[in-house]
Amino acid sequence: MPDPPRHLSRTLSTRTLTFFGLAYLAPMIILGTFGVLAETTGGAVPTAYLLAFTAMLFTARSYSRMAQEFPVAGSAYTYVRKVVDGRLGFLVGWTALLDYFFLPMVIWLIGASFLTAQFPGVPEWIWIVAFIAATTALNIVGIKVAARANLILVAFQLLILVCFVGLSFGRTADQGGSLISSTPFFAEGSTFTGITAGAAIAAYSFLGFDAVTTLTEEAVDPVRSVPRAILLIVVIGGGIYLLVAYAAQLVHPGGVFDHVDSAALDMAQLIGGRLFASFFLAGLVVTQFASGIAAQASASRLLYAMGRDRVLPAQVFARVSERFRTPVLNILLSGAIGLVAIALDVQTSTSFINFGAFTAFTAVNICPIVLYFRSGRQRSALGYVVIPAIGAVVDAWLLSRLDEHALLIGSVWLLGGLIYLAWLTRMFRHQPPEVALDHAAPAHRTAPPPVDQPPSASVTDKARSE
Repeated sequence: MPDPPRHLSRTLSTRTLTFFGLAYLAPMIILGTFGVLAETTGGAVPTAYLLAFTAMLFTARSYSRMAQEFPVAGSAYTYVRKVVDGRLGFLVGWTALLDYFFLPMVIWLIGASFLTAQFPGVPEWIWIVAFIAATTALNIVGIKVAARANLILVAFQLLILVCFVGLSFGRTADQGGSLISSTPFFAEGSTFTGITAGAAIAAYSFLGFDAVTTLTEEAVDPVRSVPRAILLIVVIGGGIYLLVAYAAQLVHPGGVFDHVDSAALDMAQLIGGRLFASFFLAGLVVTQFASGIAAQASASRLLYAMGRDRVLPAQVFARVSERFRTPVLNILLSGAIGLVAIALDVQTSTSFINFGAFTAFTAVNICPIVLYFRSGRQRSALGYVVIPAIGAVVDAWLLSRLDEHALLIGSVWLLGGLIYLAWLTRMFRHQPPEVALDHAAPAHRTAPPPVDQPPSASVTDKARSE
C-alpha cells in the first residue's frame, strides 16, 4: 500500500500566522478571568500580567530560535528530538498532547457555558456539538479559510476591547478619577505573594503563542515568518492584556466583587449599559469560537508530525487530504475528543492542559542551551544560554505551582507515554523512528538537513542576519 500524501499547502504569511496565534490566545480571555485575578492579587491585575508577560518573552524567544533552526511542523516535539534526544522528544510531544488535545475542549466548554447562561432553555451539549461541528468544518476545508475566519473574529474581539477601554476611561473621568494612576499596579490590599500567585494564573492567558510553530510547513517563508509571528503574538497579546487590565482596574479598584466569575460582564453593563453588555457577551462567545479553530488546527498538526515520523501510526496520522491538503483524520479526531467536554466541567478539563504546556515550555528553553554547547558553531551566549535558562527556570516554577490534581493527571499521562515509548524503542535501546524531510523549506531556500545532522547554515545563518 503506498504511503499517504505528506505535503501541506503553503499559504500562511506572517500576518495570518500572527492573527492565528492571537485567536489562540483569545484576547478577551483577560476579561473572562479578571475577577479571579483581581481577587487573587488584591486589585493589582496589571502587575500580574506585567510579570507574566516578561516571563513569557523569554520562552517566546527560545521558540523563535528553534523555529529558525528547524522550520518543520511539530513544535516542542520536533525541537527536543532533534536537539536533545529522540526519546525525550517523544515524551515532550506526548505530554504536549494534553495541552493541544484538551485546550479546544476547555474553549468549547467556556463558550457553551456563556450561551447556556443567556439561553437556559437550550442544553449545553447542543452548543458544544455546534462549536465542534463549525470549527471542524472550517479546519477541514483548509488552513487559509480558517485563517481568514480567524482574522475577522479576532478583529471583532479587538473592537469590543477598544470599546471597553474607551468606556472605562470615560467612566473614570466622569467620576472625577485620574486616568494616570499607580493604584491599579499596587493597591492597598495587594501583597507580593498575591501578585506572584496572580502572575502564575495570568501566564495561562499566553498559552498558544507557541501553537503557530505547528503551522510551520504551511507558512510561505517559515524561517522568517514563524519566528516573527511568535514574538509579535506575545508582544501584542501582552500589550492588550496590560491595557485592558489597567482600564478595568481603574473602573473597579481593589479585588472585591459581588460575583467574581462574572465581574467583567457586570462591569461592561456598568460602563456601557445593557446594549454594550450584549455586545460584550457576543465578543466572549466569538473569542471561544476563534480560539477553538486555532487550537484544533494546532492539535491536528502535532499529530501529523508525530504520525509522519511513525511514532504514531502513519496511515492514520500522517495522511493529508488530496482535495483540501489538510490532515482531515486528525482534525476529526480532535473534534471527537472534544465531545468528552459534554461530561466534564471547565475546572476538571483545565487540569489536563497546564501540565503539558509548561512541560513543553521548559523543554524548549533547554534546547538552545544544548544547541549552543553541541553544535560547534559560534552563537550568542546571551541568546542561546542566558535568556533560555531564565525561561526554563520560570516555566519550571510555574509547573510546580499547579495543583495536585493537575500534577497527578499529568504524571499518569506521562507514565502512559513512557510505557508506549518502551515498547516502541525496545526498552529504550533504540531511537524512535523519524522521517528525513526534503520539503520543509520553501523553494527559494535550502531544505532542512537530514536527521541527526546540524542544520544548514544557508538557512539559519541567513535568517539570523536578516
